[in-house]
Amino acid sequence: MSRNITVAAAQLGPIQKAEGRDVAVGRMVRLLEHAHRRGAQVVVFPELALTTFFPRWYHEDRAEADRWFEETLPSPATQPLFDAIRKYGITIQLGYGEIANEADDTGVVRRRHFNTSVVIAPSGDIILKYRKVHLPGHVEYAPTRTVQHLEKRYFEVGNLGFPVVRAPAGDLDGVNMGMLICNDRRWPEAWRVLGLQQVELVMLGYNTPSLNMENRGFEAHHLRVIHSQLSIQAGCYQNSCFAVAVAKAGTEDGHELFGHSVIVNPQGEIMAQATSWSDELIVADCDLDMCQLGRSTIFNFEAHRRVEAYRRITEQTGSVAPPVWTPPAA
Repeated sequence: MSRNITVAAAQLGPIQKAEGRDVAVGRMVRLLEHAHRRGAQVVVFPELALTTFFPRWYHEDRAEADRWFEETLPSPATQPLFDAIRKYGITIQLGYGEIANEADDTGVVRRRHFNTSVVIAPSGDIILKYRKVHLPGHVEYAPTRTVQHLEKRYFEVGNLGFPVVRAPAGDLDGVNMGMLICNDRRWPEAWRVLGLQQVELVMLGYNTPSLNMENRGFEAHHLRVIHSQLSIQAGCYQNSCFAVAVAKAGTEDGHELFGHSVIVNPQGEIMAQATSWSDELIVADCDLDMCQLGRSTIFNFEAHRRVEAYRRITEQTGSVAPPVWTPPAA
């Protein structure tokens, strides 16, 4: 019997800096209502879905940025979202800025800040939590940049690894679920760690600008989209999984985000794609048994992986120049 589940990507249009949580949550609740009418059983929202993409704004006093974060879920501001998922019996993925009062690597308990996403069951219980690992950008204000990208200032590197959990969703007793956030999608190592745990459904939120703001060379808008989708399609194909990849879109605080949310199958095919720069729901029916073909043939990891040849991947961080060939002596 096929293992079918209906998933939805709930793309959000821009959330302006001046808008409160109530505005974003109200729009998300309306998207959940729409998802329910269309039969969606799992709904995925973008990265940092509750606020504008605040890492573009510089706060000299780091603590001033705490207003963009959540210390508890549900909070009074997010309670309507939790009420909606209970009402409609939908599993969701939510991306947000998290403050966690927990020990760091030295054992000191302090306020820690993460770019986080969670999977929430229809009961309101947290099924799985992930914290973004591949943080792009920089720490200090960069006067040469048109737009700041201060993720490294406001977030710590995620410390939960790339977890996968099997949990009920929709009509299925168990779905192998994992998450990535934004820049993680460009790193094949992240997908592979999920694939090694037999992930079936990857939930991925992102906020990606239409332009490369680092002034280090031209990257056309259409190539930005291609590079994003190429990474997702390759990750799904090479790890035999589905992905729901969900964007923010449109002009947010004067800065354009490129949208193009997609749902991708284990063959690397795009099953559905958003076509607007505003709130939009795209839906696809996924037969999770499609994951078995790749896993039993070309990507049968047990039969074909050669870990002894991959040591450089985990033992080396930066790239190094190769040895220089010299012709043999005459």
